[in-house]
Amino acid sequence: MPTLQIIVGTYEKILHGVTATLSREHERDDHHRQSGRQPPSVEFADTFLLNAHNSAIRCLAISPLPASVNPSEHQKVILASGSSDERVNLFLISASPPELQRQPASTIPSTVSKNANENHRNRELGSLLHHSSSINALYFPNRSKLLSAADDNTLAVIRTRDWTVLSSIKAPIPKAHGRPSGDTAPPGGYPAGVNDFAVHPSMKLMVSVGKGEKCMRLWNLVTGKKAGVLNFEKTLLESVGERGWRSGEGRKVEWNRRGEEFVVAFERGAVVFGLDSKPKALIVPDPQTKIHQVRYAAFPKTQAAAIELLAMSTEDGRVLFYSTAEVVEGVEDQGLTAFAGVPVPTLQAIGQLGGAGQGQGSRMKDFEILILPYVQASVRSALLVSGSSDGWIRIWRLNTAILCEPQVRKGSSTINKSERSLPSKGAARGNGEVTPIIGDLVGSYDTGSRITCLKAFVMLDRVESPKGDEDTGDSFGEQFVDDTQHGHMSI
Repeated sequence: MPTLQIIVGTYEKILHGVTATLSREHERDDHHRQSGRQPPSVEFADTFLLNAHNSAIRCLAISPLPASVNPSEHQKVILASGSSDERVNLFLISASPPELQRQPASTIPSTVSKNANENHRNRELGSLLHHSSSINALYFPNRSKLLSAADDNTLAVIRTRDWTVLSSIKAPIPKAHGRPSGDTAPPGGYPAGVNDFAVHPSMKLMVSVGKGEKCMRLWNLVTGKKAGVLNFEKTLLESVGERGWRSGEGRKVEWNRRGEEFVVAFERGAVVFGLDSKPKALIVPDPQTKIHQVRYAAFPKTQAAAIELLAMSTEDGRVLFYSTAEVVEGVEDQGLTAFAGVPVPTLQAIGQLGGAGQGQGSRMKDFEILILPYVQASVRSALLVSGSSDGWIRIWRLNTAILCEPQVRKGSSTINKSERSLPSKGAARGNGEVTPIIGDLVGSYDTGSRITCLKAFVMLDRVESPKGDEDTGDSFGEQFVDDTQHGHMSI
């Protein structure tokens, strides 16, 4: 039975780890799912509950899983958490499920009695104090490097072997243009800091967006220097809802897996850029609402082919899916916005998940899309794990048959062929069309805290520990071998 490790950070400074074990019924294909059987059951259990920081946790990062399951090696990943207390806390998390309890599981102290199955392989490593302001983003490009960004306008590259800061990239502080709205800066000050960054799959280029800046910055990770600055045009910002008093700053940025495009998310819209940094498509949720997270995900059609989609979570509790594969076609259609004389289409969602219709009314702060291993010759299941401000972790089963259907251009929108046959199982758009619901709820778990960020992964099969292994973490540096070339900062 597959087991998921889910980790959430909260406003209450709590780092909460939960495992979710899925029943075998879940692994059946979409044909069995549409036969009317009951949704699969999920068994949740707490693995750790830590008061990890002195302030709200803002971001999490998990290093890649080990390449192979070898009983002679430690199956672990690094967990990094960032907070407003200027610290990056580090933990060593087991990548395999804990041993099954032969007796009734203990209960972690809580106002509600919950199952607990503590994993004795989990360890705390310590804290990093190289930033002087709130931590906004963390990322492991591989198992030997950690990247961090904070409100002190710095991006740091850390080596995991000895936790040495290899390089600290300083972004320029934006110039003040009048008193900003809200409480994002002290009296007489101006908002500053790196909101988010994304590393190109080649590990040589990075894109960042910051507070108070109507631009994105490109960085050369080989030299650690600025590669360029790309300003957002006024018409581009207005087309995604950044007009009037809005700041026009990018909130999130993400590369796709092939490195051919990236998306910059603003408060109420997003822009997809090509590798040439020119706008490729616009995305505005319908109905318009705030965007909290954006991620690319590859859904396997067969063992040899996959389709990559863009997913984003919103203030009203939905996850919307978009296809950017065919946006270069149909430029003569109506409803396109022109930038520098080049028409740019506005995408429509090909599917959605959550929302009030599926019992998800609160803001969806973060999510992860997980692909389970093959259980049949050509069948793989896709899950979406979400965390919302109401404190609930929800696991959704995605209907990959709809997501992987060929897309059809219709005006400036992109729809799939099955929309005509699913008028009663979707949400109405503003243009009268229907966005199909592409999944159902598998299980949910109440953490009792307001979730701010979430990470999840499919755990490896349990293996026996090496003989005489006390799992003290002393061999940590050997497990995460540093691959830095002398004289280069390349990750």
